[in-house]
Amino acid sequence: MSRTQGRLLFWSPRILTIAFAIFLSLFALDVFNEVSGFWQEAIAFSIHLLPAVVVVTFLVIAWRWEWVGATLFAATAAAYAIWALPKHLSWACGIAGPLLVIAGLFLVNWFKRSELRRAA
Repeated sequence: MSRTQGRLLFWSPRILTIAFAIFLSLFALDVFNEVSGFWQEAIAFSIHLLPAVVVVTFLVIAWRWEWVGATLFAATAAAYAIWALPKHLSWACGIAGPLLVIAGLFLVNWFKRSELRRAA
């Protein structure tokens, strides 16, 4: 494995996870369309940001232990798909799909960890 391939394989799940967390946090902005007080909106905004916080927490864990991250992301994707299907196929594809891709990339990172360390 070349150095460029190793870097790409190492950084791609991490960058995708950050992008996915940003994507999830965009859904929290819908609370500002409601007409309510500041504190109610602040609490609602905080609650809507919880999925992004969970994804970032999983990233912190996966950064060190790739196999744990792969397991966490795959389990989260499965749980969300079970919850969303069969009514909301597009939701399941839009949320569980990227989580499965991230889980797969972290799993490949774990399998190739010795090659990645040599390439770095």
